[in-house]
Amino acid sequence: MKDLFDKFNHKGPLGQYQDVAHGYFSFPKLEGELGPHMKFRGKDCIIWSINSYLGITNHPEVRKADAEAAAEFGLAYPMGARIMSGETDAHIQLEKELAEFTQKEGALLLNFGYQGIMSIVDACLSRHDVVVYDRDDHACIMDGIRMHQGPKYAFTHNDIDHFLVRMEQAKKEAEKRNSGILVITEGVFGMRGEQGILKEICAYKEKYGFRLLVDDAHGFGTMGATGAGAGEEQGVQDQIDVYFSTFAKAMSGFGAFVSADKDIIEFFRYNLRSQVFAKTLCMPMVKGALVRLRLLREQPELREKLWRNVNHLQSGLREAGFDIGNTGACVTPVFMKGTPYEAGALIYDMRENYGIFCSIVLPPVIPKGQIILRLIPTAEHSEEDIQTTLDAFKAVRTKLEDGTYEKMGQMLAQGAVEGVIQ
Repeated sequence: MKDLFDKFNHKGPLGQYQDVAHGYFSFPKLEGELGPHMKFRGKDCIIWSINSYLGITNHPEVRKADAEAAAEFGLAYPMGARIMSGETDAHIQLEKELAEFTQKEGALLLNFGYQGIMSIVDACLSRHDVVVYDRDDHACIMDGIRMHQGPKYAFTHNDIDHFLVRMEQAKKEAEKRNSGILVITEGVFGMRGEQGILKEICAYKEKYGFRLLVDDAHGFGTMGATGAGAGEEQGVQDQIDVYFSTFAKAMSGFGAFVSADKDIIEFFRYNLRSQVFAKTLCMPMVKGALVRLRLLREQPELREKLWRNVNHLQSGLREAGFDIGNTGACVTPVFMKGTPYEAGALIYDMRENYGIFCSIVLPPVIPKGQIILRLIPTAEHSEEDIQTTLDAFKAVRTKLEDGTYEKMGQMLAQGAVEGVIQ
């Protein structure tokens, strides 16, 4: 018999480079006030890795609300699970305003987004039900689906033809079981910035009789005429049965919410295990979220500035010949070719010599031989920030193509970390 912990001797797909990567490429430490300019290892950098889309992290009204609520209530209040002793007027008010903002009858606050949507998937599906989902759905959705004991059908990312193939299979299975069908997709896919094909999927709701759950973490607050998200942007917000988003992006905080028809929300209120059996969202975040949501409603210029920056950055990259895929949102991926160690050398050069800090995505998250550099523009970035970044990208591309990073990458591959990263 094997020791259960023998598996810990193998670092896993994400940890395979940890001896070289930890503390620099993975788990890096940014210092200073959150924003487009911070320090990394003592050096000033333009930061493209923070999801504070609207730049309200340090908005005076937000900082004031957070501080005053922390001073008045501390971080513990209210204590206990919401169902037992964690209810307050502020929680109820925030839910009311979120429901109105997302054009739904009701809303429910969630302690954290990841566990929250896992519980939503779990609550929606009995073991007899059928789930159909986009193959590129976020890990939190996948973990919720993994708990489901009934039929599961994944369709090729944003492929409506394959979606219809899966729906035919799902319909037959649901009819045989006398059960329901849940379709799960995202408003904006966070890795590549592509919008989910919400409008195309909704066109088949009547034919197949399914219910639709949309994770819109990157669309909420950034897309649509009022900022209500990708569903509003595509004109189908009213056809989304269960709408989910987190406060960790446009709202610059933590926690999440789900909105839907009132009867669905009341069911969730008593049946989401990650909420019923967990401590309620703390008062400083609730009070602060009320102010954040008001800014989303009352200051559309924040969203307008964000999109000016998004369009400037993305058009500049395209004009320079970079492949940024089919992004239709703020998330800006730059696709390149190279080995993981070439990618490491490129990122090192970019951070140390050009003062640009962005995230890097490597295999096995993406296919072997590919590199994705992922940028998150915010309303706080300046035109100078964008131009400096565009110039840096042009410079590092030349070095990637002429073999400079191949040599540096070999040093990393041989474990000569100190020769590259001091």
